[in-house]
Amino acid sequence: MHQFKLADINAIEIIDNRGMPTIRTQVLTSTGCKGIADVPCGSSTGAYEAKEVRDGGTRFQGKGVRKAIQNIHEKIRPTLKNIDITRQQEIDATMCELDGTPDKSALGANAILGVSLAAAKAAAACCELPLYRYLNADSFVLPVPQACLINGGLHAGNDLDTQEYCVMPVGANSFGQAVEILCDIFQTLRELLLQGIGKSAVNSSEDGGFAPPLNDSAEAMGYLTRAVEKAGYADDVVYALDFAAGGFYDPKQKTYQFEGAVYTVDGMIDMIQNLVEQFPGLVSIEDPLFEDDWEGWRKLTHTFSSRMVVGDDLFATNIDRLQQGIPMGAANATLCKVNQIGTLTEAMDAARYAQRNGYPVIMSVRSGETEDSVLSDISVALDAGLFKTGGIRGSDRGTNYNRFLEIESELGGLAQYAGNDYTRVVF
Repeated sequence: MHQFKLADINAIEIIDNRGMPTIRTQVLTSTGCKGIADVPCGSSTGAYEAKEVRDGGTRFQGKGVRKAIQNIHEKIRPTLKNIDITRQQEIDATMCELDGTPDKSALGANAILGVSLAAAKAAAACCELPLYRYLNADSFVLPVPQACLINGGLHAGNDLDTQEYCVMPVGANSFGQAVEILCDIFQTLRELLLQGIGKSAVNSSEDGGFAPPLNDSAEAMGYLTRAVEKAGYADDVVYALDFAAGGFYDPKQKTYQFEGAVYTVDGMIDMIQNLVEQFPGLVSIEDPLFEDDWEGWRKLTHTFSSRMVVGDDLFATNIDRLQQGIPMGAANATLCKVNQIGTLTEAMDAARYAQRNGYPVIMSVRSGETEDSVLSDISVALDAGLFKTGGIRGSDRGTNYNRFLEIESELGGLAQYAGNDYTRVVF
C-alpha cells in the first residue's frame, strides 16, 4: 500500500463570522493532496475547554493568532513532517505530547486543532473519499438540525438570560425537508417579531438567529411556538433550550440570578418544570446548571429523565469528564464541540464513549464560525442524531446545512434522516 506522507503545513490568520481572528491551516502530502481547515471559536466557554493561544497586545484587541501560527510552523510542522497522513491517532497524539500540557495551552488548542482537521481532510483526499466516509465507512445518518432561532445570553445584545431557543424538525422525512421547514419557520418568526415588537426584534445574533429585546424565556418561547404553529408545523417540531447557566451563576452564593430572581438548584428545577408544563414540546434542556455542580446535575437529570438533559460545559467534549459524570447519572446526553478538546481523535473518542454508554450525541458549531463545513462530515461519521447550529441565514451557518444536503444526495437511498429517533445511539 502506498504511504501518503505529510509533506508540509502552512497556516494563515483569517477572520470568523464575528470579525475575530482565527486560523486556516493547509496540510500538503507527498502525493500532492491537500486538506484545508478553519478553527471555530466560542464566546460562551466553559472552564474545562482546551485553551487557545492568543497574541495579547493591542492588535485585534489582543485576540490575534500569530503566536499560534508560529507554533504550527516552527514546532508542529517539523515534528509531523513525513508522518503517514492516514495515521490520524498518531498525528493527534504526537501533537498532544509535543504540547505537554493537559489543556493544550503551550502550543494552543487552536493551533493543534487546525492541523488535526486539515490532516484528516488531506488523508480523505488521498483516499479519494469524502471525509465522512473516510472517518466511518458505514455512516449514513443525517441528523435532525437543532436550529437556534432566538438568542440571548452572551450570544445576543438583549436581556434574555437563556442563551438559545431552538426548534427541531423531527417530523421531516429527510434533511432536505427539514431545511424547508426551518426556512418557513424562520420567515414566519420574523413576521411575528416585526408585528409584535418592531424592527429591533429582527436584529441578528452571533448564531444567525434573532435577538429580540425581550427578558422573559416564556415570552420568547411563545413567539417561537406561535411561529411554528402559524407556519403549519406544530406536529413536526419539538424544542430545545440552552440555558448556558454558567453565565448567570454566582459562585460565592452558589445561586443563579435568572430573569430578575435568585434561584437555588431546587428553584432552577421548579422554574424549568414550569416552562416544560407551559411548553410540553420542550424535549431538550442544555447546561441548566453550573458545570461543577455534579450533585445538582444528578438531581435535575432524574427530575427530567424523560427529556434530554445535555451537558456542554459540564463535559466539554472530554472523555475524563464523561467518565466522571455518566456513572452518577449527571445529564443523559452530551454536546460534541471539536475545539473544546482540540483534536479530531479526542472529540470522536469522547462522542463514541458517550454513545456506548447510552448518551446521545449532539454535534455542535460554535458562535465563532467560518465557511468550513467540516463539522457536518464529522456529524455523519458519528451517526449523530442531532446537529446544533444557528439560524437559517449567513454563510457561516448555511455552509453546514448545505453540506448535509450534499451528503444526503451522495448517499441517495442509503441516507437515513434521524427524525423522531434523534436520541438513538446505535443506528
